[in-house]
Amino acid sequence: MIRQMILVTMTGPDRPGIIAAITAEIAAAGARIRDIEQTVTHTLLSLSVLIDFPTGESDQRPLIKDLLFLAKELGLDLDFQVLTEAEYRRKSSRNAYVLTIMGGEVSARALASVSRILADSVVNIERITKLTQGQLRCVEMLVTAPEGYDVKAMNRKLLHAGSSLQVDIAVQKESLHRRAKRLVVMDMDSTLIQIEVVDELARIAGVGEQVAQITERAMNGELDFQQALRERVRLLEGLSADALDQVYRNIPFTPGAKTLVRILKRLGYKTAVISGGFKFFTDRLKEELGLDYAFANELEIRDGIVTGEVFGTIVDGARKAELLEEIAHREEIALDQVIAIGDGANDLPMLGRAGLGIAFNAKARVREEADTHINQQSLDSILYLLGLTEWEMAELGV
Repeated sequence: MIRQMILVTMTGPDRPGIIAAITAEIAAAGARIRDIEQTVTHTLLSLSVLIDFPTGESDQRPLIKDLLFLAKELGLDLDFQVLTEAEYRRKSSRNAYVLTIMGGEVSARALASVSRILADSVVNIERITKLTQGQLRCVEMLVTAPEGYDVKAMNRKLLHAGSSLQVDIAVQKESLHRRAKRLVVMDMDSTLIQIEVVDELARIAGVGEQVAQITERAMNGELDFQQALRERVRLLEGLSADALDQVYRNIPFTPGAKTLVRILKRLGYKTAVISGGFKFFTDRLKEELGLDYAFANELEIRDGIVTGEVFGTIVDGARKAELLEEIAHREEIALDQVIAIGDGANDLPMLGRAGLGIAFNAKARVREEADTHINQQSLDSILYLLGLTEWEMAELGV
């Protein structure tokens, strides 16, 4: 005998006691709940319950009748459909992804465009959740795609659409590791802070324009990073070490940076800054923000004067990726549970190594090559990619 299941859907005004009444009715009939989901949007309830009879009872009409009467008493509309076990298993076998859409406003036009791309790609939207309070600035979609689906092709279409719609769209595989990230690794310059430290030092040394040109080319991947770093540092020869203190005292943190770190710490994350800049600054940031790890290049200073040299292993792109792996190994954290955030070409290796690599307000080449890129004013907007809502952030950020 083919066992049948009933998917019951009820909608109407929410009030206390609805779940208690419905589940009691199902229990009294000897039925079993196979699946249940409820949402409430501005006091309007939508409840779906999938039920069957463990004994294989074929006549389910009495229960449907009782639920119809109960729904009327509760002021709810009820609909139902019959599913076979095979249909249930087919629908339960999901190739699921989470889309996060964020911007100054997620407009109806943006939602329509994204939804059309998904529909044309034979991708089904199963759930939409608002993550912000007040104005619609971030929504999360749970979608399912056919097995073997080319998600990268869909992602490229979404990223292209996002640029014209003035929203950021991130696609992540829905899995345990998406919801169980444990380590966040950040670049320093133009990511955790809003400046390129070496450019600020160069400005004080009177060689700002020369160094800024080299920095720009290096961050776009036009120059070998190690070569570019040594060229810039040589131009700093003779600079007083007091200039480093001066720059640090006036460092402008990226909006949301301190909030991001504070919330991550409260959630139990390990945090690290890995920079192609200088240890003088990362060590102080580690202490000020309470980071767990900090790595950068060692700027040589003798008798209070910058010599124009760096010593030790250069922290370039490859070294950043190695350090990310070393931290994860030391903390016994899987790479799938690591988030890396950066903006320059030298960040691409670590972005690629992490379970979630985010290009934040990044250079053009980095945006093109990174799987996820967002262009938001506040660094703590990254928390939306973890599924946190704005009110959860407010609670954790105090």
